[in-house]
Amino acid sequence: MAADTARTIDTLWRMESPKVIAVLTRMLRDVDLAEELAQDALVAALEHWPRDGLPDNPAAWWMATAKRRAIDRLRQQQLHQRKHEQLAYELDGQAMPGPDSDRQLDDAIGDDLLRLVFIACHPVLPAESRVALTLRLLGGLSTDEIARAFLQPEATVAQRIVRAKRTLAQKQIAYEAPRREELPERLDAVLEVIYLIFNEGYSATAGEDWMRPALCAEALRLGRVLAGLMPGEPEVFGLLALMELQASRTAARTAPDGSPILLEAQQRARWDRLQISRGLAALERAVRLGGGSEPYALQAAIAACHARALRSEDTDWRHIAALYGLLARVLPSPVVQLNRAVALGRAEGAQAGLALADTLLEEAALRDYPALPAVRGDLLERLGRRAEARACFEHAATLTRNAREAAQMQARAAACADEGRA
Repeated sequence: MAADTARTIDTLWRMESPKVIAVLTRMLRDVDLAEELAQDALVAALEHWPRDGLPDNPAAWWMATAKRRAIDRLRQQQLHQRKHEQLAYELDGQAMPGPDSDRQLDDAIGDDLLRLVFIACHPVLPAESRVALTLRLLGGLSTDEIARAFLQPEATVAQRIVRAKRTLAQKQIAYEAPRREELPERLDAVLEVIYLIFNEGYSATAGEDWMRPALCAEALRLGRVLAGLMPGEPEVFGLLALMELQASRTAARTAPDGSPILLEAQQRARWDRLQISRGLAALERAVRLGGGSEPYALQAAIAACHARALRSEDTDWRHIAALYGLLARVLPSPVVQLNRAVALGRAEGAQAGLALADTLLEEAALRDYPALPAVRGDLLERLGRRAEARACFEHAATLTRNAREAAQMQARAAACADEGRA
């Protein structure tokens, strides 16, 4: 029972801590203090729940507990402030200031979580530090999950987060919502944060589950709020289109036992056609706003090719390969090239895809990336080189920390061995 309660608390922390921290930051205007009080509430849960049992609504209990701590802290700060004001009044005889003499912020955002994304993506920080810090605060992502998203060592990402907090403290940056005219300079980092949160939900880095749907849902919600906030920004709609189209496959991506189902084997009748229509409409708007050749819109266009194909064999792989070629020019990345290798393997034959994938073997960023041996294994299997394919799948299984993905790679390796003996 205690173990079940501990698992529930851990799950709740991952799902709810960003919302709690966002609300407390709005109340306190201090993200470090917000983190501290959110963790205090977590400690309270660890103390009370195993003894008293789970409350009827654990998330609401946690939020209420954290808010009470924030209110107590504010009362302490106000008491200290009144004492300082009274002392100043007694010393120089001047009138005491009013209870709220600070100017009211032009908070155009209106959503606690999105507000905190914009706050943490402060332009005083390098772009990669903004994204790492925000993912740590808001995505419920651990440092190693963020490192995987950046294809960089965990220690490097941890240092970025520490340096980002130190920089904000040294420069005495207030955790205040930016004004409407200040939003565009932070937009690129905000979009990247939302995209990486969605990706972690779509393909979980580690753990027992193939997906973390709550993260996908939260990223989509943020994307929709952002589209309403910034209706003239094409890449906002490009990202929204990409997420809608990818998320439309959710119901078909796992079997009843939770094991993953690859794209070509999915039952497309289970894809959410309403969500596909929303994604296509968002993509059309991105193009209409002049962003058709931007990175998120190009990725959405690739997802749209899959969405429009009612059967796997109807997929226009040549067009997808061409789109990846465009994407590689505007967003040079070994991951983009690896995806392009998959598309070429379908459009021009497995040998063409393998030739491109093999050029990526010396890429340092992909050294521990399980998708590289998995893609090579798939292409080698299609070429009938089953022993090599088996070795690739086995290697991919050792690199991933997701139990579902590892089991899938091991099953594919075993299938290659069985075919070789047949």
